[in-house]
Amino acid sequence: MAAKTNTSAHGLFTTGEPVSAWTVSTALPVTYQVVFTPQTLSPANPALATAGAVPGRRLVVVEETVHALYGDRIRAYFEARGLAAELCVLTAHEEVKTMESVFHVAERMDRFGVSRRGEPVIAMGGGVLMDVVGLACSLYRRSTPFVRVPTTLIGLVDAGVGAKTGVNFGRHKNRLGTYHPAVATLLDPAFLATLDQRHLSNGLAEILKVALIKDRLLFDLLDRIGETLIEQRFQGPVPGGEVLVRAVHGMLQELQPNLWEHRLERSMDYGHSFSPTVEMRALPELLHGEAVCLDMALTTVLAQRRGLVEAAERDRILDLMRRLGLPVWHPLLEPETLADALTDTIRHRDGRQRFPLPVGIGHGCFADDLTTTEIGHAADELEELACVTQ
Repeated sequence: MAAKTNTSAHGLFTTGEPVSAWTVSTALPVTYQVVFTPQTLSPANPALATAGAVPGRRLVVVEETVHALYGDRIRAYFEARGLAAELCVLTAHEEVKTMESVFHVAERMDRFGVSRRGEPVIAMGGGVLMDVVGLACSLYRRSTPFVRVPTTLIGLVDAGVGAKTGVNFGRHKNRLGTYHPAVATLLDPAFLATLDQRHLSNGLAEILKVALIKDRLLFDLLDRIGETLIEQRFQGPVPGGEVLVRAVHGMLQELQPNLWEHRLERSMDYGHSFSPTVEMRALPELLHGEAVCLDMALTTVLAQRRGLVEAAERDRILDLMRRLGLPVWHPLLEPETLADALTDTIRHRDGRQRFPLPVGIGHGCFADDLTTTEIGHAADELEELACVTQ
């Protein structure tokens, strides 16, 4: 006779009489804000002081270049708002995106005596810094709130808006991590005024990802004004706001219904199948967005060879990548690296390729049947195209 199961309105299910087993069913509600907040460091703007908490103290983890540029303004802001703030200056780039950096942040949190809920840590910097701080906060007392203030373009449109944290482990990118969204992300394009051209191009790669896989209008905008936005650092008379808003909205549209990645077919994985392996093997030569662009260039050729993208569309895409200051070819797009990358991607996606491919410009599909031979032929063709268009 089957064991009796008793249900509960509270989500605790028991089995047997007397009870011999329990099933716990619960859910974690998650609400967080992503807000465009111009002039974040103006003392008249309360957004940073009030994000995620009531007045109190703040530990502010600041990337070292950001500190050199904005450190005095950060201190002046908190003084003007009447908040006691301590700054922790952190070196943050891919080669130090490790658990050692996480432990350093955790040690500073411990020394500061961060309260469990009422004193969110503030992370100010690029994607690497926000990932490191987010992981430290997810581990410290198992869940400490934090606020993100991205100061790079890639942080503003990509790393700053989702739920994932992570650091590199061995030769693997973001192999250690958690899901721990910031309580708030404050997006201020004014920080882009001090960003150099290469890092602007780096962030544009993630915007181009959204455009190619789901937003044809965004692609057309980049094609028309992308170079000007780089020249003006998103500060000039040419309106970059629509580009930024469409990129963030496109990301959040895809992330919100699948925040914990229970569904492993993710269109925002476009450009992230080969790139993690290529990026880590190229360190420190390639930035993240540059590696993503190489991946997208290769998969554009793959899609064209499958009849999913027209040759004219392929050429237009590669031309835009170049005009945005992004690479379309690298020697690591060779058989051994690409085969290793595909193997690791299949493991990451639970035994299947679930490979995002573009369909024309602005749409996508998923493939599960790519072969190393097919990938190799596409890489050879991309190299030829890159040589012809240089």
